[in-house]
Amino acid sequence: MKNDPFVIEKIFDAPIDRVWNAITAKDEMKHWYFELQEFEPRVGFEFQFTGGPADRQYLHLCVITAVVPGRKITYSWRYDGYDGISYVTFELFPESGKTRLRLTHAGLGDFPSDNPDFAPGNFAAGWTDIIGNSLRQYLEKNETS
Repeated sequence: MKNDPFVIEKIFDAPIDRVWNAITAKDEMKHWYFELQEFEPRVGFEFQFTGGPADRQYLHLCVITAVVPGRKITYSWRYDGYDGISYVTFELFPESGKTRLRLTHAGLGDFPSDNPDFAPGNFAAGWTDIIGNSLRQYLEKNETS
């Protein structure tokens, strides 16, 4: 149970190409996800960003491990200076003119259990807000762009 992946699915009133662009174009990602210096949806591309509670930030180190253009992207997710590695996968599915997004974050139990910031519940809360609120609001606000 401790290492079960976190999975969330949401349906967005936007075509797949619009959602794909939102999750893979750094100029769009900064509006709902994290501001990345660089990002390219290609296997082997490395990127990093800082995030976490306001009083203690963590450097996230990521490498893209799989890409199916317009359908799926997976990247590793680890923290500089800490043991453990996990994998984040975004998958997109057509749903009658809309898009179903499934996000899976696997390997959460690999992070140090003595650091409450790495508790699986924190990832669940974070992704629920990021996908269910931030991405949804971004896509709805920019549905014609």
